[in-house]
Amino acid sequence: MSLQLKKDSLILRFSQNRPLVHIAFWVAYICFYGTSWGSYDDHYLRAFICETAELLIKLPLVYFVLFNLIEKYLFQRKYAEFFTYTFVAIIFAGLAIRLFYQYVLYPQFIPERVGTPFFITFRILKTLANTYTLAIMVIVIKLLKKWYKDQQEAKSLEKEKLEAELKFLKSQVHPHFLFNTLNNLYSLTLKKSDNAPEVVLKLSELMSYMLYDTVAKQVSLSKEINYINHYIDLEKIRYGERLDVSFNISGDLSGKMIAPMLLLPFIENSFKHGVSGELETVWVSFDLHVTEDKLVFKVENSKSPEDDHLKISSYRSGIGLKNVKRRLDLIYADNYDLKIFDEKDTFLVVLKLKLTTNDELMFQDSLERNVIQ
Repeated sequence: MSLQLKKDSLILRFSQNRPLVHIAFWVAYICFYGTSWGSYDDHYLRAFICETAELLIKLPLVYFVLFNLIEKYLFQRKYAEFFTYTFVAIIFAGLAIRLFYQYVLYPQFIPERVGTPFFITFRILKTLANTYTLAIMVIVIKLLKKWYKDQQEAKSLEKEKLEAELKFLKSQVHPHFLFNTLNNLYSLTLKKSDNAPEVVLKLSELMSYMLYDTVAKQVSLSKEINYINHYIDLEKIRYGERLDVSFNISGDLSGKMIAPMLLLPFIENSFKHGVSGELETVWVSFDLHVTEDKLVFKVENSKSPEDDHLKISSYRSGIGLKNVKRRLDLIYADNYDLKIFDEKDTFLVVLKLKLTTNDELMFQDSLERNVIQ
């Protein structure tokens, strides 16, 4: 993982260093054409010298097309002006290269061609073809770069939109939870219960978790489970002996990460729709199992056979459940499966999702920082 991270980081830094990218391009260009032309007569050194010397003319042409014609005409959809000016610039550059060879390079490096007539159709066409090839190559690279940049900006805007929606959804979880817990505390104070101070203490711990830990995209699964245990303890205090609760955890939780407060709405709903309206003894069961990078979370609670349809309808349409479904879609996309079963005497929720490890999260964050930089 660390080697891959270093490799991707180096590639990103290289691609973002424009002078280095341009130098690498021209070095590759000279090597390719120097080797190609040198292979005809085995004069590789001469071919490399000539290709390098040609840059005196090709560089102004390329950067004139890149930073003037493309920006000013092509990107502004002025196609006629762009192709006209590009054609004229290539003609001038091709003729300039031909003159450069005739009066500088031939006498210095290719003496056998001294005295060759300037207007030789084959050599003029060859020079123009090479110049056109270079210009087309540069234009294609520029267009591909712009397309990639536009794609990245579109993805960035979409990501910002999704993050804003996630923040909004997460902000809805807090008051929803707080409202329910304060109602619990209110009922205890009305009864003058000795458990009220303990409720205040646990509520304080939960609020601390919500304020300082849930701002992250992912939290450790162990910390999330600890938070859930506090919530279950509050419900045990509220309902007393008539409530039977079991919470079974299995598997290796170390290093596993999960979106904060993702499981709580299912637990809240199990108490709200399966316990709060019942006067007799009721039960809720939570089962969490982790295998490698998979989590299976089951929530089951008893229900009264009366008002079956009303209860399952309110369960499915509750604010908390709608919220968590949307968060699952945004965060886990196709990496989760949620099913709700309405049996005769029970409600059963089964959630399966792919967990992120701490190393994977650090790797993703590092790549995002490098892209931003």
